[in-house]
Amino acid sequence: MRYRHGKRKSPRNTTLILDWLHIITGILVVAMAVTAFINPEEHMVLFPLIFFLAAMLNMVNGIYRYRLAGRSKKKKILAIGLFLIALLLLIVTVISGISIWG
Repeated sequence: MRYRHGKRKSPRNTTLILDWLHIITGILVVAMAVTAFINPEEHMVLFPLIFFLAAMLNMVNGIYRYRLAGRSKKKKILAIGLFLIALLLLIVTVISGISIWG
């Protein structure tokens, strides 16, 4: 008799995906930040994008840590802290977008 297991990603695969997401996002943020600070007048549009990428990265980290927290209240609180930082960065994204395009 064969037992079928649901298609669940192993924690190693999830960690690998999260690591690649950090690497790719980090490279993008650094490249955009250097470009934006070299000539801010021409590359103002990059600032909201930088904040948005940082917010998304914090949101993904928060989701990942919240799922791993299990019953640990301390770990859940830390994950919620990442959600709050993501929310703050999204607000900064909107404010900087409005100030640039508005």
